Amino acid sequence: MNDPKPLPAEAGLEVRSHFVRGRNALVTRADFGDLYVDYYLHQGQHGYQHDPFHDELFKQALAAITLHCASRPWNESSAWTIHLQAPLLNLFVAGDNRLSTVVGQLFTENVKADAAQIFLADVVRGNEAPQRSAVDFTGNDIFRAVERYYLQSEQRVGRFFSFGPEDFVFISAQPQCDLQWLEKLTVEEIQMLDSSEQLSLLEIRSYRWECGCTQERMMAVLASVMKSDPEGLFGEDPVIRISCPRCGARHKITREALEAYVGAEEGK
Repeated sequence: MNDPKPLPAEAGLEVRSHFVRGRNALVTRADFGDLYVDYYLHQGQHGYQHDPFHDELFKQALAAITLHCASRPWNESSAWTIHLQAPLLNLFVAGDNRLSTVVGQLFTENVKADAAQIFLADVVRGNEAPQRSAVDFTGNDIFRAVERYYLQSEQRVGRFFSFGPEDFVFISAQPQCDLQWLEKLTVEEIQMLDSSEQLSLLEIRSYRWECGCTQERMMAVLASVMKSDPEGLFGEDPVIRISCPRCGARHKITREALEAYVGAEEGK
């Protein structure tokens, strides 16, 4: 952990991490109001809108991965894919500690209706090979699904608490944690944690909503298809529209621009 130091407001969402002395637990907390505003502005910018209930589930997942990332090493990135049956949708969220970014998208089309509910976690730390784990879960409470992931894959206790619709706390067990205390914690006790326990501020991290998808990256995705079947890709249309699978941003790609991109790549 770095030495704690305040960040400027424009740096993004502020997540504070505290160590609970005598309990050996890590607390990460943030108010996600500003990040949710960025998410809705992104929707408006790209002209799409989700069902309000689906949005609430997505925002839970976005908060969960942000607090999770804030509790992890600086050189680690995580991506979660959460498949739900009721409602029928897939949630995708990702966080990168190296870039201090979080992003995500939800999908309601081409989702398998007869599949088991699965929580997939992909983790990359430094230059190590990616690691994947899969955990099944019940219900549609995203925080409870992440808690199950912690028990099954992380093999330790992690618990989420809500202070309000946009204010969340995550407490994760560290070595020699007082598990009996952590497992029995109530919302009321969490609200009194500052006065009932000895907390040490470890770090303040900043996260912002950002994907990094660009026209060039979208063309890189389409390049191989353009080389093999340009007519199948464009047909008689001079423009195709493609959505970023990470954030839902909508990009317009002209045939002329893609031809120029492919030509430049082949000329290297």
